Amino acid sequence: MSDENRSEDRSRAHVFVSGRVQGVFYRANTRDAARDRDVDGWVRNLDDGRVEAVFEGPRDAVEEMVEWCHTGSPSAVVDDVDAEYGEPTGERGFTIRR
Repeated sequence: MSDENRSEDRSRAHVFVSGRVQGVFYRANTRDAARDRDVDGWVRNLDDGRVEAVFEGPRDAVEEMVEWCHTGSPSAVVDDVDAEYGEPTGERGFTIRR
C-alpha cells in the first residue's frame, strides 16, 4: 500500500518546448533546475529544433518544472510549451540525452 500511496504523490510530465531553445544551454539549465527540485527524468534536443523533456517527481515539483520551461535558460526564447501528464514510469536521476 505504501508504494501505491507514494505513486499517487508522484507525477509525470512529457514536455515539448519550441522557440529558440537549442544552442542556448537549455538542456543543461533544465538538468540543473530539475536536480535542484529533486525531479527525475531526461531532456534532449529534437531534429525539428524543439526540446523534449520528461519530468517525474512530487506533483508540485513537476508543475514547477513545467512552469520553468516557459522561461528556460537565460538566452532562450520560448514560443510554446506542450505538456502531457501521466503516470510515472520510474525514472531515476536526471540526464541529458543526445
